Amino acid sequence: MILPPAADETLPPETTRIRLDIAYDGTGMSGWATQPGLRTVQGQIEAGLAGILHSHPPTPVLTVAGRTDAGVHAAGQVAHFDLNAEQADSLVRVTRGKGRPPTPLAVMVQRRLSGILVTQPEIVLKSSTIAPPGFDARFSPLWRRYEYRIADSVVGHDPLQRFRTTWHGFRLDLDRMAEAAATLIGLHDFATYCKPRPGATTIRTLQEFHWRRDPDGVLVASVQADAFCHSMVRALVGACVAVGEGRLAGGRLVDLRIERARTSEFKVMPPQGLTLMEVAYPADELLAARARETRARRELIDDTE
Repeated sequence: MILPPAADETLPPETTRIRLDIAYDGTGMSGWATQPGLRTVQGQIEAGLAGILHSHPPTPVLTVAGRTDAGVHAAGQVAHFDLNAEQADSLVRVTRGKGRPPTPLAVMVQRRLSGILVTQPEIVLKSSTIAPPGFDARFSPLWRRYEYRIADSVVGHDPLQRFRTTWHGFRLDLDRMAEAAATLIGLHDFATYCKPRPGATTIRTLQEFHWRRDPDGVLVASVQADAFCHSMVRALVGACVAVGEGRLAGGRLVDLRIERARTSEFKVMPPQGLTLMEVAYPADELLAARARETRARRELIDDTE
């Protein structure tokens, strides 16, 4: 595998970094990350890149802001890849229409890659731009924000929403869930609420965690952090659901966090209710510094949900 350079390293001469903003329905996908023999978001986009750059190998490798699990959706995913000079030239080269100025590189990337991905309707390239110096989709973000949707007995089960909303057969107490969520905000070790991975840290800054009912009555959790470890959002939501059901006291969520051990007192929620909504980055002149800061603080960061 050809790995892209780190954000705090100098890109090779005449290399152009492209930022992609992506939305996708994860229902039929085996997650973001490429896996042999499985259909994934990264795999489909990289296959598209291989198609438009077939005469100019190697195929670029995508670096993503947050790797989503199977069944998880995205409205605001961000990824980047690097083009060498020959690849970039091949995309903008004028082949017909003498005197016509070349179409900008980022426009051609979106146009040609979208033309291939039209056969993958679950994936949409919202935009393609030339990334500013220091940009790294994974290490430069200030935060990621997810939403999780639950339809309880207050609104009932809507079969048309089943792939983006989890059905819960009983009424959930919104106020109790909101109060419990607020107790977890801050810089903590979230080992209790993460699926452990060898060598990966579980220390995160949970910046926001609140609940609301949307105009249709669906319960929506909004969860924002500097980064997330594996299954963290679904575990946090599951703990609040246990509180909303009355099975778990709200104050118990902090005790469980302090214990830093997986527990059977709540269930990790299924993936279909979860959507990555937004990834936020600092001003262009601060991108490289942010990436260096993130690497220094958590070299083994695992931005996964």
